[in-house]
Amino acid sequence: MKLDEIIISRAIIDRYMKKLSDYLDVDVAIVGAGPAGLVAARDLALAGRKVALFERKLSVGGGMWGGGMMMNEIVIQDEAKRILDDFGVRTEQFAPGYYTADSVETVSSLVSKACQAGAKIFNLVSAEDVMVRDNRVIGLVINWTAVEMAHLHVDPLAVRAKFVIDSTGHDTEVIKVIQRKVDAKLLTSTGSIIGEKSLWADVAEQSTMENTKEAFPGVYVAGMAANATFGAFRMGPIFGGMLLSGEKVAKEIDKRLTAGI
Repeated sequence: MKLDEIIISRAIIDRYMKKLSDYLDVDVAIVGAGPAGLVAARDLALAGRKVALFERKLSVGGGMWGGGMMMNEIVIQDEAKRILDDFGVRTEQFAPGYYTADSVETVSSLVSKACQAGAKIFNLVSAEDVMVRDNRVIGLVINWTAVEMAHLHVDPLAVRAKFVIDSTGHDTEVIKVIQRKVDAKLLTSTGSIIGEKSLWADVAEQSTMENTKEAFPGVYVAGMAANATFGAFRMGPIFGGMLLSGEKVAKEIDKRLTAGI
């Protein structure tokens, strides 16, 4: 078979543009393809929801790739092991209640299962703004990350979503945009981003679940973005709370979509 470079180029352009066009109007738009975002995307897609996941970096998986200090092993606790089991990730017990997993296998499995469930992942795309109507976020404003990095004056495109999930980790990128540009208070005790505290794994893992909730009408926070928004500790290279947070936010949003609220 003789290969034609123009057909190759046309195939990429046509298929990508159709995918992007089809996912400009979704049930849930997720920003940040770390473990919480990937679990949420898989679970919502399995529930029959139309899900677009936007990641500003080339690679997806957030900080999970690097394990702890670039040693590509992660730790999860008893409560979260069933999630990795469900994704087909192999784990090994290290001590009672503690399990390890290869971070590369874990991330690749989360990504693969999310895609196979029907979620669409758009990497190298940044959420630079939100659309707000009647004090509720109804969508995202997106642009190429390269445009953002180069500080080019290139106008963005819009994505309509019934709900948005900010799973951008420590940076809370979507919530920061809302705080900066929307004349309204967040659903925190101060009305603003409280900010994350220092590392305390035991407390942080629990508070991740407690803080996985709506932070502004139409916008939920998950993973480390939840703790950073509501003012809790960070947990370091234990990822059970991230996985459980993604599961929780998917259930909460699916319930509201079903109820029509």
